[in-house]
Amino acid sequence: MEANAWASIEKIRHWLDDDGNTASERDRLLLRVLKIGEEYGEVSEAVHGVLGANPRKGASHTWEDVQKELCDVVVTTMVALATVTPDAQKTLDDRLRHLVERVGL
Repeated sequence: MEANAWASIEKIRHWLDDDGNTASERDRLLLRVLKIGEEYGEVSEAVHGVLGANPRKGASHTWEDVQKELCDVVVTTMVALATVTPDAQKTLDDRLRHLVERVGL
């Protein structure tokens, strides 16, 4: 992941930290992790919308909507990771390296 992406994530994280929320540090961490589930739900809704799987709504989304929602999941996850570790970029890089090595690439 490019360093400038992480700089953007840090801007978002700092903005969230300064939002006036009175939640404790522990609760703030938990809420950021739980936010990933909320974003995943939006991806699911978009996929259902693409497939017209909800008879009440029909074809309500596009694959572009799915792509945007997936990006929201990635960003939300990166913000959560940056909240739980002081070196999120290294943590992710190390994990990616491990996963690539595990599959023999």
